[in-house]
Amino acid sequence: MKRGLDAVWMRGGTSKGLFLRAEDVRAVAGDDPQARDALLARLLGSPDPYGRQTDGVGGATSSTSKVVLLSRSTRGDADIDYWFGQVDIAGGRIDASGNCGNLSAAVGPAALWLGLAQPGGSTTTLRLWQLNLQQRIDARFALDADGRPEERGAFAEDGVPFASVEIGLRYFEPQGGLPLLPSGRVLDRLALPDGTTIEATLLTAGNPSVIVRAVDLGLDASEAAPRIDADAELLARLEAIRAAGAVAMGLATSAEQATRDRPATPKIAWVGRGADGELSARILSMGRLHHAFTGTGAIALAVAARLPGSVVHEIVGDGAGELRFAHASGRMALGAELAQRDGRWIMVASEVRRSARRLMQGWLPLTPR
Repeated sequence: MKRGLDAVWMRGGTSKGLFLRAEDVRAVAGDDPQARDALLARLLGSPDPYGRQTDGVGGATSSTSKVVLLSRSTRGDADIDYWFGQVDIAGGRIDASGNCGNLSAAVGPAALWLGLAQPGGSTTTLRLWQLNLQQRIDARFALDADGRPEERGAFAEDGVPFASVEIGLRYFEPQGGLPLLPSGRVLDRLALPDGTTIEATLLTAGNPSVIVRAVDLGLDASEAAPRIDADAELLARLEAIRAAGAVAMGLATSAEQATRDRPATPKIAWVGRGADGELSARILSMGRLHHAFTGTGAIALAVAARLPGSVVHEIVGDGAGELRFAHASGRMALGAELAQRDGRWIMVASEVRRSARRLMQGWLPLTPR
């Protein structure tokens, strides 16, 4: 039996995660998903009732308790397949119902570091197949003189303290089965357990997402983490809205199931108009305010901005070009292209600019489970 796994610890966007070859994990855990998940969670240090992941490589936040498995693709339209798991810190359960848009920026470079791709030239484009959502993502990034991922650059992104090299990501229409607007509407009214209702835009761009107006929550989308994370009543209401959205989208049969089995998706975000008139947004990740904004959540905002009648379009209107919005750590800009097919809206593509860097590469010993 293998006593360790080749591993790369990568930053992608404003997240960090553990990147492994899928075949190496399979050699240890076999084909049993439960055995795989138990192994991966243990490597990160979960389950941990203290919430610190002290005995693993995880970072004890939702943005740093993530794992990605990579393999060479057998598809004709992709070079690399990758699977993403969000690891619950305390419970150790892995939610693989969605993708991490931030870590998507690290998949291409990680594939090179793990010997799964050998491109040449000064830049390369790797065609990635996102297994969780059945989605094609193209990653374009620079290489150094030795053909390795370039890690020095002047690209700055809010939420990351150091500049790095820019990585361009182009997301295409997911093939997972759900339409862009699962209900067929750009605005739905969700019934909550306390007898109240709230309007929301429900869509599957990036990750399945529930977007509501900040004002309907008594917020203004300028909140910082201490304000949100300390408000148990507000967090419970946000979870009730998120779970109701999951049921309305057909992702869960009950709110209880959504909370139990899909804590990572759908994401819930709220939007408002900032003091300068610009769109402002906040988003939860695993029940806590994200310190910046999720990459997939940003895609959902960009797509919603192109949908007349959505809670985002109400604020930004019909402006052309990239969507620019304020988040908890600064600002972000990205674009989305939509079209109508057979009377339904589809996401043709979304363009995102992020960065990534290898933080550690080595041999990760297997911990007794």
